[in-house]
Amino acid sequence: MTSSTAQNAVDMAMSHEPKIATPMYEVSEKQALEKHASARSDTTNSHHIAPPVEFEADLEGEEPTQEELITLRRVSGTIPWTAFTIAFVELCERFGYYGCQVLYTNFIQKPLPEIDGVLQTTGRDPRATGQPGALGMGQRASFGIGQFNSFWAYTTPIIGAIIADEYLGRFNTIFIAIAFSILGHILLIISAIPAVLTSGNAIAPFILGVITLGFGTGAFKANISPLIAEQYRQSKPRVIVDAKTGERVISDPNITISRIFLYFYMFINLGSLTGQISMVYVEKYIGFWCAWLLPTILFCCCPIVLWFCRNKYHLSPPTGSVLIRAVKLLAKACKGKWSLNPVTTRKNFKSERFWEDVKPSHLGANKPAWMQFDDAWVDQVARGLRACSCFTWIPLYWLSYNQMNNNLTSQAATMARNGVPNDIITNLNPISLVIFIPIVDNFLYPALRKAGIKFTPIKRMAFGFLLASLAMVGAAVIQHYVYKTGPCGKYMNSCEPEDFAPVNVWTQAVPYVLVGFSEIFTSITGLEFAFTKAPKNMRSLVTSYWHFMSAFSNALGQAFVSLSEDPLLVWNYTAVAILAFVGGVLFWFHQRPTDKQEDALNMLPDSVYVGKDRRHSVAEENMHHA
Repeated sequence: MTSSTAQNAVDMAMSHEPKIATPMYEVSEKQALEKHASARSDTTNSHHIAPPVEFEADLEGEEPTQEELITLRRVSGTIPWTAFTIAFVELCERFGYYGCQVLYTNFIQKPLPEIDGVLQTTGRDPRATGQPGALGMGQRASFGIGQFNSFWAYTTPIIGAIIADEYLGRFNTIFIAIAFSILGHILLIISAIPAVLTSGNAIAPFILGVITLGFGTGAFKANISPLIAEQYRQSKPRVIVDAKTGERVISDPNITISRIFLYFYMFINLGSLTGQISMVYVEKYIGFWCAWLLPTILFCCCPIVLWFCRNKYHLSPPTGSVLIRAVKLLAKACKGKWSLNPVTTRKNFKSERFWEDVKPSHLGANKPAWMQFDDAWVDQVARGLRACSCFTWIPLYWLSYNQMNNNLTSQAATMARNGVPNDIITNLNPISLVIFIPIVDNFLYPALRKAGIKFTPIKRMAFGFLLASLAMVGAAVIQHYVYKTGPCGKYMNSCEPEDFAPVNVWTQAVPYVLVGFSEIFTSITGLEFAFTKAPKNMRSLVTSYWHFMSAFSNALGQAFVSLSEDPLLVWNYTAVAILAFVGGVLFWFHQRPTDKQEDALNMLPDSVYVGKDRRHSVAEENMHHA
């Protein structure tokens, strides 16, 4: 069996339509509820596994009937205050990550200013003109290193997820990630000390800083979003009475989780906004070393906040070798499904028996020793793999987003700026998100729910693809006019700093705002989808897979390095726009079955399996929650 054949089989297993709980996905909501209740009873009484612990939030109200699910208005629960303390920690981390990232372009691409033959550090002499710089390696090197930074920072979440889920837990792993991030910032500061810059030895500490900071970022990102969402404890829809109106409504945890991620993302962009604005101006008027000192100081606040609130958080303990068991489960499900005829193989992988045949209740006494979980966990693994299948299209979306980190910043340097630094314009993106997120949460989404329009996660993500495509169309049009009207024609990046195209830099608001609006529907929803569809003891792992798709996009972006330079930039933006549009269309057609099964996926019964090995026991988990 070739590796490509095996990969195709895994893809089919991830994207096929398993009949969870036979046939869970194609039954009515009433049948789904009945099956949920039956499965819950079955798993509670399952052989040696301890019964699940009900949480206070789950006991409020009552389980909705089929009619109530259809007729009653759905509302959000209350977001716990502890979630906002975690969001503040994320704000600090994003302050540093995005603030540093936006400085990388000038630091790598532009040379140190020179006056009367003497190298100058940024902002030291009023006679210094042009862009701040340091290494002078050019736009292609800037784009390549920037792509590597993003690739590395979004590959390492997988390492952070394994450490958290299997060994240390999310909370402890975040502390380790913060330590690596602080060390990375210190290395960046060293690379930008004036004596190091003028000596020509800045590249080594700079690259080490990028790598160290990237690892800290990855381990942090895999765990911070599951940690914040886990602070809300209700897991199933409940019928409650609205205290203000006396109306019977459904408290829908999926709406609440969606709102948590919306405001979590708003904090991300508040951190990004303040970091990019402050660090860019410090870069210009003082120097890179001081700009990179700011996030180092702010980052030191993170462990203090987390430590003081540690007893207020709901913390999930590590669960042992859950990933290994999930891989073994998938391998066992694939066994015997292969055929020399690819059509037969595909049919076998899409059979309703694919997962049913490997459930403990089906195997009975023949189940292997490693199968220490219940049927419900098999269903949840199938659901998590379905989410991962959905995420495999996301790299085509991130190709558009990543243009903001490099090429659009360089484009701004060739336009009429009227004294505005070229790397300050990128803040239009987080500004748009800070403005639009409350509007979407308070007006758009409630209006759609009131109108009976189910704007499901799959629909939201597909819509985000289209907005990203339109953003790149706007960038291509702007680049066309820069080439057309600029004094250097199609070689504007080779012009002197005082020679620029008479195109106002604020026209870049079109791509930046459109990308920001698309993030609300694709990026935020992706985090939400990863959390709600993953097994509870694999949330960091599924979230890390979501982030890995961003890293994979950066790997794809290396194919565009040759287009990321004059005179080919119009083609660069056009190609990315086409890929985002085609990706969105294919994403929708491929994921329509998942979209139709959204409610059934959310109503799967909870598994009582939390992982069991020498590091952790079910009894300890129950005591922790008690």
